[in-house]
Amino acid sequence: MGTLLSYVLLAALLAHAGAHVALLVTLARRKPRYRAVVALVLPPLAPYYGWMAGAGRLSLLWLAGLGVYAAGVALANL
Repeated sequence: MGTLLSYVLLAALLAHAGAHVALLVTLARRKPRYRAVVALVLPPLAPYYGWMAGAGRLSLLWLAGLGVYAAGVALANL
């Protein structure tokens, strides 16, 4: 069970980090560009700015990755 949980945590973390980088690139390509810098410094703003910029799927992937990772960490600490 521990090995499976480790793989789930790794996959969730990679999905979250990948979605964050993709959101930053998307925000940097659209105006206003300062939002990409703000989302880099304050990561919780990334899905909000992404949603406002029309990157809804990436925003949902960002939130899902974070949710699965948080649930996995909570489960691992039981």
